[in-house]
Amino acid sequence: MTAPDLSKLKIERSANTQLPGQRSRRRRWLRNGLIVLALAAAGAFLLRPGGGKVNVDTVNVAQAYPSQNYTVLNATGYVVAQRKAALSSKATGRLEWLGVLEGSRVMKDEVVARLENRDVSATLGQAQANVKLAVANLEQGQAELQDAQNAFQRASELLNQKFIAAASHDAAQARYNKAKAAIAAQRAAIAAAQANARAAQVAVDQTLIRAPFNGVVLTKNANVGDNITPFSSAADSKGAVVTIADMDTLEVEADVSESSLARIKVDQPAEIQLDAFPDLRLAGVVSRMVPTVDRSKATLLVKVRFLERDSRVLPDMSAKVAFLSKAVPPEDRQALTAVQPAAIVKRDGRDVVFVVADDKARQTVVTPGRKVGELVQVGGVKPGDKVVLKPDEKLKDGQAVAIAKK
Repeated sequence: MTAPDLSKLKIERSANTQLPGQRSRRRRWLRNGLIVLALAAAGAFLLRPGGGKVNVDTVNVAQAYPSQNYTVLNATGYVVAQRKAALSSKATGRLEWLGVLEGSRVMKDEVVARLENRDVSATLGQAQANVKLAVANLEQGQAELQDAQNAFQRASELLNQKFIAAASHDAAQARYNKAKAAIAAQRAAIAAAQANARAAQVAVDQTLIRAPFNGVVLTKNANVGDNITPFSSAADSKGAVVTIADMDTLEVEADVSESSLARIKVDQPAEIQLDAFPDLRLAGVVSRMVPTVDRSKATLLVKVRFLERDSRVLPDMSAKVAFLSKAVPPEDRQALTAVQPAAIVKRDGRDVVFVVADDKARQTVVTPGRKVGELVQVGGVKPGDKVVLKPDEKLKDGQAVAIAKK
């Protein structure tokens, strides 16, 4: 039996003949190799000097005051006027004239408003006329007294000469006594008329609203035409017309924790900073401590008087008070440029900081100075500059940085 020919069953294994699974594995290896090369290139770029951004923490260069070295306690409070008044009238009536606006300066006893007062003015005129009438009656009585006195003297002389009867002399004497009594009554009438005139004048004065002291108008609470009823709450009526304050009595009221009272005393120097004007620092002194503790807050009210005046200080402004161990010397009143000590590092034997600008860290040489609180005085940078906090030794001048989010 002839054996079968198996040569036709041979599998060709040439270089161009690959199974589908082998081709897929080769493509995956090629793709993974390209990804590794790309990552290596990116890493080399990020690690090269001055290359990719480095996350850094930053702080701002600040203005600091040497008085911080003398501060023993800080507190917050508000500016208040020790002397403040809401002006109204004792009388009730319609506001007829108002002569001030918010911000107007007034002097003591100056008329700032007037109520309608024609009725009481008429009463005053009548009372003054009664005074004049009483004075006229007195003058008439004095003339009658003089005539009665002369008649009595003549009657006395004629009686001595036996020319008239005693009855005529007695009648002259009675007339004289009656004239003297009329003078006393007329003087009393004048006093009564003057008292009535003064009462009428008081009623007129009560329609005039005067400033009790020198001050500035803070608020205007009523307008011309409003009904002023200071002792009631009638509908559509007003009590006070304006509110004024004596700006020379401004002070700061600050709440001090009960646990910190040992560090505060009367006449202790202080420094006042207003939130509205952060660069304005005014000298003050503890004027008094209210001898009552607020049980709900465990605080004591401390009042600090201004030793320095500034026209920009207004009532109800927020303020910070630094209680000092001693008064600030004149040479320490000016602000200094300062930064946190951790921002200053050594590079090539020099003190430098890295100022962040345009997303790059610029190495800047600085001159450290005195310590101001927790900061250090520096020269070479300006307030507001953003500098790197605790810069790494690998951080280079001009390197791109990204501010770390807190």
